[in-house]
Amino acid sequence: MTVQALKHKHKIQHLLQSIGLPKSVYYYQCKALKSPEPYASEMRSIERIFHQHKGRYGYRRIRYALHREGIYLNHKTVQRLMAKLGLKSTVRPKKYRSHKGAIGRIAPNIIKRDFVATKPNEKWATDVTEFKVAGEKVYLSPIIDLFNQEVISHTVATSPKLPLVTEMLEEATMKLGQASSLILHSDQGWQYQHQGYRNQLKEKGIKQSMSRKGNCLDNAVAENFFALLKTEMYHGYHFDNAKQLMDCIDEYIDYYNNDRIKVKLKGLTPVEYRNQALEAA
Repeated sequence: MTVQALKHKHKIQHLLQSIGLPKSVYYYQCKALKSPEPYASEMRSIERIFHQHKGRYGYRRIRYALHREGIYLNHKTVQRLMAKLGLKSTVRPKKYRSHKGAIGRIAPNIIKRDFVATKPNEKWATDVTEFKVAGEKVYLSPIIDLFNQEVISHTVATSPKLPLVTEMLEEATMKLGQASSLILHSDQGWQYQHQGYRNQLKEKGIKQSMSRKGNCLDNAVAENFFALLKTEMYHGYHFDNAKQLMDCIDEYIDYYNNDRIKVKLKGLTPVEYRNQALEAA
């Protein structure tokens, strides 16, 4: 403030006159400068949580994270304080398409956009997405439990060949036993039409469901997970090679399952939500 800097050399009234600033405004500003920021401690916590999660949390998740620390602010206050701090979460974008027409059996759409599951291992969703790094391509294939959006299993590879999905499915079903009521939903990608993949499902008693052709909303949970992952750990980040990216994908999925709280899960992580449900059963 100019007046503050010069008040030791000149009278305040002359300085105020020279810049046309009313006395009342000047003294109000002086008082405001001396007053501590009413949310100073909370703002420090918000900033720490934001950077701890690498800018991945918006105001809703930060509000839940604050609650876990015993700091109770409503969402509008958190949003306002984040704006004051200049903190804005990363935001989202395109998808690898594995559809090559009918090369095997097309399963009916059993899910029909009903993405609500009442218990773990009732409905799963899967898909494949593609990344580009240093002239190479990397493919991710996860299985997501619709009960809590947990990534049950995943594979990452530099080729979209059949083992990308069959190995993922093998890992996911190892702990299952016979899963007579489980539905696994995908798009009509060639891997999911393949006889080998379909045989795996049949052996485990898993019902196969497929989206309608060219309708991404039919598999919205998988689409949303890919958009989230790419926003939070891929777009805007630099990777030297495919191996480094693949390691970061593995690391992110572990973080997503165990540390990243979800608003739709009442501020719990996917693993916490599943464990809570199993304890209550």
